[in-house]
Amino acid sequence: MSKDLGMSLLLDFYGDVLTEPQREAMDLFYNGDLSLSEIAEDAGITRQGVRDRIVKGEKILTELESKLGLAKRFGSVEKDVSFIIGRLRGIQDSCGIDLSDVIGAAEDIKNRFV
Repeated sequence: MSKDLGMSLLLDFYGDVLTEPQREAMDLFYNGDLSLSEIAEDAGITRQGVRDRIVKGEKILTELESKLGLAKRFGSVEKDVSFIIGRLRGIQDSCGIDLSDVIGAAEDIKNRFV
């Protein structure tokens, strides 16, 4: 997982604990793909001010993930359910058994997480 994608995921999980300015700066930087200069201009602060908000936010989010591990567990569950769906499809194809209801239920579970 790229660093940007990882931080975006942490922002989705834990973003509500950040201050509004931190959350907004991080969202624009990681999800909106704006530069520090663009964010600074919109917020009416310096590039360094934006950078400070982002760095502090990153620290908070990584500490929370280190302690709670919710994003890691989410990724693990999503991967495991995808594996199960793949195996069920393989069994269905090789044995000719209709497992569409079970596969559909597993896909519903996966979609609730994504």
